[in-house]
Amino acid sequence: MRRTTSPFSLILLGLGTFLLVLAPLLAWYVEPRAAVNPIDIDTTAVYTGRGSVFDTDRVETVPDRRITVTQRVRGNVEDSERSGTTVWDVTTTVDTDKSLPAADPHDALDFVPHRWVMDRRTTRPVHCCGEKPYIEGEAYLKFPFDVQKRSYQWWDNSLGDTVVLRYRGTAKIQGYTGYRFTGAVPPRRTGTRMVPGSLVDQPNRPQVLAEEWYSNHGFELVVDQATGRVIYARTGPRRTLRAPGGTKDAVVLLDSRKVAFTTGTQKEAVRQAKRGSGQLRLVGTTLPIGAAAAGFVLAVVGGVLVARGRKEPENPVPAERPDTHQPTLTK
Repeated sequence: MRRTTSPFSLILLGLGTFLLVLAPLLAWYVEPRAAVNPIDIDTTAVYTGRGSVFDTDRVETVPDRRITVTQRVRGNVEDSERSGTTVWDVTTTVDTDKSLPAADPHDALDFVPHRWVMDRRTTRPVHCCGEKPYIEGEAYLKFPFDVQKRSYQWWDNSLGDTVVLRYRGTAKIQGYTGYRFTGAVPPRRTGTRMVPGSLVDQPNRPQVLAEEWYSNHGFELVVDQATGRVIYARTGPRRTLRAPGGTKDAVVLLDSRKVAFTTGTQKEAVRQAKRGSGQLRLVGTTLPIGAAAAGFVLAVVGGVLVARGRKEPENPVPAERPDTHQPTLTK
């Protein structure tokens, strides 16, 4: 007797082998290439809080004003595709109730446009494509994919330099758990501004090149571990003017201990984080495990069926047919 292999068993074995090969490809090849920063992004984050601001009409600092910071991020698809990077154009406006709603963002208390260019996969800054300012560090607006429990160099655009944000455990935002990072900025000179001398305690001088100083009472960021998306942000900016060479603040332009994501911004950030991390988990964990398990079962079943095969005789002998010819009788 000899054994023959059925087409069905070969199909099971082939399909099982394919799934076993597919599983590591999904985990080690497809998933890393799915973790890329989008080039067609268009999002808006809104922070609100209270603090002191300089009123240009009253020419003095007024306390306890509501502060609204609006940060809009738009991806420049054309420049991104041409350069092979991710190019985001960012505008940040700072308003009080007096300047809201604003028909023109330039009417805001502060208006800062800039461009961030980064590597699509690592989120590291790339210095090309009209980048402004010269951004450094490991993260800005978002963290890299697969956030680790360590300190990160975060770019602070108001400072014009990086800030160390330290890992502080986890925190829940709108029921969703993320990694929490904190940091602060001591007072540092960031530039100069021409102002009337009277503003910086030099009334005898009509114009003075005053020093601009910046500090931050504290950053708090909660980040989605898989995607690096910021789902909660709190900042405490303080901006002041000093007389040339002065050691004390003469004018407070902006001072708030807490300006944070609104509830609406938190919910939208969490929604996008869930969607992004779910997609990465699907191609990086769920599908590979499922493919490996199904491939193993199919390969085993197919292999067993191939090994058993069907028994058939090696040299089948045709059956003898009865002789139906009748002899002819003669007289």
